[in-house]
Amino acid sequence: MTPRLQLEGMTKVYPSVTACDRIDLSIMPGEIHAVLGENGAGKSTLMKMIYGVIRPDAGHILWNGEPVVIRNPAHARRLGIGMVFQHFSLFETLTVTENIALAMDGRCRADRLAGRIRTVSEQYGLPLDPNRLVHSLSVGIRQRVEIIRCLLQEPKLLIMDEPTSVLTPQAVRTMFDTLRRLADEGCSILYISHKLDEIMALCHRATIIRGGRVTGTADPAGETAASLARMMTGHDLPRCAQDRPAPGTQPCLEIHRLSRKAEDQFGTDLDDISLTVNRGEILGIAGISGNGQQELLRVLSGEQRLDTPETITINGQPAAHLGPAERRGLGLAFVPEERIGRGAVPGLSLTENVVLTAHRMGMVRHGLLCMERAAAYARNCVRSFAVRCGSINDPVNSLSGGNMQKFITGREILQNPALLIASQPTWGVDVGAANVIRQAIIGLRNRGTAVLVISEELDELFEICDRLVVIAGGRLTPPVPVAATDREEIGLWMGGMFPDRPAVPQEAGHA
Repeated sequence: MTPRLQLEGMTKVYPSVTACDRIDLSIMPGEIHAVLGENGAGKSTLMKMIYGVIRPDAGHILWNGEPVVIRNPAHARRLGIGMVFQHFSLFETLTVTENIALAMDGRCRADRLAGRIRTVSEQYGLPLDPNRLVHSLSVGIRQRVEIIRCLLQEPKLLIMDEPTSVLTPQAVRTMFDTLRRLADEGCSILYISHKLDEIMALCHRATIIRGGRVTGTADPAGETAASLARMMTGHDLPRCAQDRPAPGTQPCLEIHRLSRKAEDQFGTDLDDISLTVNRGEILGIAGISGNGQQELLRVLSGEQRLDTPETITINGQPAAHLGPAERRGLGLAFVPEERIGRGAVPGLSLTENVVLTAHRMGMVRHGLLCMERAAAYARNCVRSFAVRCGSINDPVNSLSGGNMQKFITGREILQNPALLIASQPTWGVDVGAANVIRQAIIGLRNRGTAVLVISEELDELFEICDRLVVIAGGRLTPPVPVAATDREEIGLWMGGMFPDRPAVPQEAGHA
């Protein structure tokens, strides 16, 4: 059988690095093929060459056995190639329907397209409201838009990058059933994920890339997570060591009956939220994206202030009326889910991005910045969190997504805060880097810091947290010790089936 796609000697060289070095890869019709590698290994560059976003410096592409030069993404879509990017390509001032229409060939009536979006999104377990403006959507809901936009094109080759990060365990199984059905119908799927259990359960073959080169192939079903990780990194990965101290009992963050109507008409209202995070504990908030996480984070970070100061207290100090800088003065550090724009300024260097939140770490003298200390802090962050970069003077957006996440998280953790709030701390990060970040969070907890982690990665929450709550429809479940629950139960709570409470109604785009 002729391969659907065959790559021969694909090479891309940038001034400071060879991103892809003579990569060969083939995928057959109906095959689900994994591409594995660490952050910065060259996976995204390779996918962008397939999709026509960037031109290779050398190499050939064969599509159904015929040589082809893919000139741009529109050409790729005409061939039948669809791609879901890790970093979204959406216009924030347009609606979901308008964004999807831009990628569709030919004309299509908006009402008909909106109907198709509703139908297909519900079929795949990724409900969307076609009329919502993209700027009002959380990161998770934006990822759904990217996935549905791609599926509506009925591609012959589907490239998926971290497609399940917004799903409950039950919804992941539904998605896998759908992907298997697509493969049975002849669609080829290139699947990129850092969740190795997904790779083993779903994919027929895997190609491993390390340092821009193919280092081997594998049958995922015959491997273990440890063996796949070893192929990716070249060594055994350390496991997170808990060394759990006695649970903390002194409150650091307290939320008292927080209710707030969403400022955006499509947002989620917060309903009577009360929560305590103690010193020396990690409390996790699980939930499907779009159920109030974004609204809660804005209130906790100080981006949105409240008129009643006592609603939020940090280290016993009323803080709900304070802005972000004042809350940082009380000991808060914050890792937002959006890396670019909120976590880092893309046009600034790593050193300059350090100054944005860590200037209190001895970088200001007599009102003037000491850039030497900032540079030393940036170098420490790069070294401690294994950030791959050319130089601390490089713009932060030159980093891969995973390395940018390591840098932002490291910048906050190295401040040794009294309270760390982290949203999706390992989203899009490879298994080795995720272990580095999680171990650093555990170490921070062991030194007495109160940590609040908001994540859709249940494996992550169960690995590092002491207690868990679930947010659904803007409400919280009672906290439960991690040892007293399991993934299936938390997955049901994420769907609104709260313990001892009636189900929370789920609207399109919030389920």
